[in-house]
Amino acid sequence: MDVDLVVRGGEIVTADSRYRANLGIRGEHVVQIGGELEGAREIDARGKLILPGAIDAHVHLTTDEPAADGIEWADDFASGSEAAIAGGITTVGNMTFLRAGESMLDGIGRDAELATRQTIADVILHPVIDDPRQAIIDEIPALIAAGHTDIKFFMSVPGFDQQTDRFLAATLAAGQQGALTMIHCEDFPILGAATSRLLAAGRGAMRNYPESRPVLSEVVATQRAVAFAEYSGAPIYVVHLSSERALGVCREAQRRGVPVYVETRPLYLHLSAERFNEPDGAKYVGQPPLRNVTDLDALWHGLTDGSIHTICTDHAPWTLAQKLDPTLNVGRLRPGVENLQTMLPMLYSEGVRTGRISLERLVALTATNVARLFGLYPRKGTIAVGSDADLVIWDTEEKRTIRDSDMLSRAGHSIYSGWEVTGWPITTIRRGEVVFDAGKVLAKPGSGHIIPRGLTQSL
Repeated sequence: MDVDLVVRGGEIVTADSRYRANLGIRGEHVVQIGGELEGAREIDARGKLILPGAIDAHVHLTTDEPAADGIEWADDFASGSEAAIAGGITTVGNMTFLRAGESMLDGIGRDAELATRQTIADVILHPVIDDPRQAIIDEIPALIAAGHTDIKFFMSVPGFDQQTDRFLAATLAAGQQGALTMIHCEDFPILGAATSRLLAAGRGAMRNYPESRPVLSEVVATQRAVAFAEYSGAPIYVVHLSSERALGVCREAQRRGVPVYVETRPLYLHLSAERFNEPDGAKYVGQPPLRNVTDLDALWHGLTDGSIHTICTDHAPWTLAQKLDPTLNVGRLRPGVENLQTMLPMLYSEGVRTGRISLERLVALTATNVARLFGLYPRKGTIAVGSDADLVIWDTEEKRTIRDSDMLSRAGHSIYSGWEVTGWPITTIRRGEVVFDAGKVLAKPGSGHIIPRGLTQSL
């Protein structure tokens, strides 16, 4: 077969297989695996791995103006895409925060217009509901018909408890349509009380940050989210789960057949709460906070036993100066870290090479499961004839020390600076186009697409 691009001699890895074969791409799709292939262009992948492009379904990229609370992250769709594709991520899922009175479809359209001009990675968009008024709930069928098949809300905001019935109604409405509800599980009353207690005691310094958002707040909110799923039958997706106890709540529900899916993020797999005692400990602030080593170990176990289904970054980048602003305290902070460029290399180096997870499990956690849950499979999330040609060629022996100067995020630093990591993407292909190769971003902003989605598929 004559094709546009042949990737020759690599070891192809999916969530359930590993084999060596030539791979043919025509246009945006994989059209042949194995057999005779001649291409207008060839890439020699002998001695390398070929993985599906990762899907990071949880990122925060600044859009056309700061959010109402003044948050303006360092990356837009262009710079965030550069970091993503350099790290082997070909699709990102950005959170769309609605303006006052705005419909979900209008908010999605506003972000989509900007992403269409800026993005290199492909994009899916998640509307974030902070006002579950009846008009928003009534809009859910139209949102899904337009190919945006999930909603998100935060339990950690002041207005959640005043509108719990409406958030439950939104979860039920999404579930009735076969869509997913993403939930940030931290209990606002506990967060507020814990933070106020610290400030009143003169203990507002960032080294005390974990006490302001205790594990109990995550456990209580996770129990409530599970109850929403059990009552409604609607699938829920617990974002950035951080603790052993909260994972236990989800695992017990899963055993009873409740449709509870769990995401964690690299922050909780590589770092523990002792980091806040460092002079620059504020750079590690995320929501929830870093937990104890026992929690870290429990999450790695959850990756292998199937109770955790995805790993996404929750990429929310700030400059180091912003993170270390001396006026910040446990009640006034800048949560989130950059992580798009280093997520996969760190998981490979610290997970696969150490034997904590298999290579196939890494693919499942970062590509296949994400694609199934967010209605992208089999277009994305695997390597198969007919799928989008989203591929990452890996050099498993390449060793690098993470350096701030190498980061493409406008945050300008990495919380893993100084870590030695073995195993890096050397070439990234997005829908048949080589977008990253030999350390350079080759594609232009605006070449990425907004991807419409189907419904959630069970795992």
